[in-house]
Amino acid sequence: MTWPSQYQRASIEFERFMVAARDAAGLQTTNQAWNMVDGVLRAFRRRLTVEQALRFADCLPPVLRALFVEDWHPQPSPAPLATREEILEEVRSIRHEHNFSPPNAVEAVVAALRVCVEPAALERGLSAVPDAVKTFWFPP
Repeated sequence: MTWPSQYQRASIEFERFMVAARDAAGLQTTNQAWNMVDGVLRAFRRRLTVEQALRFADCLPPVLRALFVEDWHPQPSPAPLATREEILEEVRSIRHEHNFSPPNAVEAVVAALRVCVEPAALERGLSAVPDAVKTFWFPP
């Protein structure tokens, strides 16, 4: 069996995701988008159980999946839901001296996910997430 194309093309697909996130956020560089993406993924992950987070990670392309679980220290229970402002503050706290996350940081990452993750796979990943936590991605 040949090695799966998702691993053969991992760097290309990650670059595609980062460009989509950069453009959706209106940032100048993918370096600026990096902190935003990392912050959004960490903030979302904090609101999931280990099982929910791993099931969600399964829908992500390989490099994004690795970023989602990098430096993860699971807590006994998920962090409580937060307001948009609190989430943005949390996102901006990641490497804050170099973090240019705009007010639409979460929406920009969602837009990039929708461009780069197959819709059926993304729906499968989100099906592992409680409805209340889905408001992280899709506010009421």
